[in-house]
Amino acid sequence: MKHICIGNVDIIELVMIMNEYNFLLETPLFHKVQQSELEHMLHCKGAHSVSYLKGDYISLSGESLSCMGVIVKGTVHMLKEDVKGNKVLFTIMRDKEVFGEMFISNSSFAATVSYYAATDCTILFLPLKRVMCSCSMACQFHQKFIENMTMLMSQKTIQLMNKLEIISKKTLREKILTYLTQQALVSGSSYFVLPMGRLELADYLCVNRSALTRELSNMKAEGLLDYDKNTFRLLTSI
Repeated sequence: MKHICIGNVDIIELVMIMNEYNFLLETPLFHKVQQSELEHMLHCKGAHSVSYLKGDYISLSGESLSCMGVIVKGTVHMLKEDVKGNKVLFTIMRDKEVFGEMFISNSSFAATVSYYAATDCTILFLPLKRVMCSCSMACQFHQKFIENMTMLMSQKTIQLMNKLEIISKKTLREKILTYLTQQALVSGSSYFVLPMGRLELADYLCVNRSALTRELSNMKAEGLLDYDKNTFRLLTSI
């Protein structure tokens, strides 16, 4: 599909929209960065924002990534497509999350995944070549930023390891139970709300949607779990 942006926003305008930095200061990427530092930091890192319509591709597999993105508003899917157009959904990212950071070690490498706007989105982009480097001014906030980046990259690695655990299971039921157990651990409770609908879940588990719906119904009838729409209660473990 065509990559279409519907408008660039000056960074000062973005700051005003974000109510004097409050939104960005709540994002993990800018953890412990002071409000007085943020404007300088955004300029130093060469930040700029782009808006996308639902259905746009932010970047395509095979393209070289020059920037990482912070989701100011909207939902972004990281996915892989084969030559036949079949999609594998790796992860879903929403407000305050980042993407593209995995390619930070060498921005000249072609990305092996695509990033897709699942809703209308506003993305704050930071050039990769500036992200992990301190400027000549040796600004104090750079160290905080690099520490935050390292933490986020570690978290993304864990997410992808969880995904690998799921797809390594041989049966649909094992995949479902593995995913639901992961969600229960994240929420700290056997009751939890899934962050995706049935279609997205089927894509994430790499299974047919009808087969997923049928198996969930069977598992509910057998007393393995209970659910109402996206609210689940896990009654067993793998």
